[in-house]
Amino acid sequence: MNFLDRRSFVVSSGLAALGVLFPRQQGWADDVAWLAEVQRPPAAGDIDAPKLPPLLVDADGKPVETRAGWERARRRLRNAWLEFLGPMPAERPALGIDVLKEEAIRGCTRQLLRYEAEAGVPVEGYLLRPDDGIPGRDAKTGKRAALVALHPTSKDTIDEIAGVKGEEARHLALRLARRGFVVFCPRCFLWQSVEQYPQAVENFRRRHPQTLGMHKMLWDAMRGVDVLETLANEVDTKRIGAVGHSLGAKETLYLAAFDERVAAAAASEGGIGLTFTNWDAVWYLGSGIKAADFKLDHHQLLALIAPRPFLILAGESGNGAADGDRTWPYVEAALEVYKLYGLPPRLGLYNHREGHTISDATFERMAQWLTTYLA
Repeated sequence: MNFLDRRSFVVSSGLAALGVLFPRQQGWADDVAWLAEVQRPPAAGDIDAPKLPPLLVDADGKPVETRAGWERARRRLRNAWLEFLGPMPAERPALGIDVLKEEAIRGCTRQLLRYEAEAGVPVEGYLLRPDDGIPGRDAKTGKRAALVALHPTSKDTIDEIAGVKGEEARHLALRLARRGFVVFCPRCFLWQSVEQYPQAVENFRRRHPQTLGMHKMLWDAMRGVDVLETLANEVDTKRIGAVGHSLGAKETLYLAAFDERVAAAAASEGGIGLTFTNWDAVWYLGSGIKAADFKLDHHQLLALIAPRPFLILAGESGNGAADGDRTWPYVEAALEVYKLYGLPPRLGLYNHREGHTISDATFERMAQWLTTYLA
């Protein structure tokens, strides 16, 4: 009997809290046909490029020209970010998963799970498992690629992304499950057992007074990867990816940067630059990012992801867009790191200019990226 058919089980990830230091080396048979397109600078006008701290320098400020040199710089950079984000427990507890509800819907089975995010802190998430007739299983192993799908800001949270409520265009996880991915959608802590964001932040700060909200989001997203790893009989754990829109894109950036189990990712309209959206909110990074001596920025997280595939989907200059042409300098800086790995760089910016949304055409780009580099 498949263990998810049981109503209660306990698993432990057995992994260090923030993964291994160096990315897995992947080999892809093909690239998306439009890879060069998303690596070209914007054609229209001059970009008011921010002054980004250099990536390829050593501890003494000398140029780094080799991968070995970058890996040393990478460790320093990663540690600097983790110090800024603040501490979380050294190990993640047993998940203690309960299946609360299960239903068969078109193309897949959807289960509502409850599990321990932190010890004594339960959270819910939807698991979507494609039907046997849906393509996507590996011919040799019978296993599927999987995704952690992170929901945007919405009162319907996981109900929307998993297709329980709302418009079909916003059913990101369900649509990807029908493309053959096993998909898990955890609820962000801002909506977990509270009615307002400040209360969620206050509850978290009582447990971890020195830690930023963004680290809590990262932790919970990593727990989503843990959940997928329990499905080793049907999920290829070397082909786990991440995807998200808006708030979920912010979480996707951090998850891909700090959890090397994530083999590829796509982030839609999160706002890469620290000034693009409300990164200074207390539930993200707080006001410290505005300090004159603050030396961190998100091109560094893009570099930490290298050489794993990462696509940024941007809507500028549409309504409420968070990313666009102004995102390019961050991508351009990180591409220099990608090139050190001796592989075609799989980092790109696709600006659809349709605003803060995912149209059908944009979804196709996202799905192609994830399918190419995971499935």
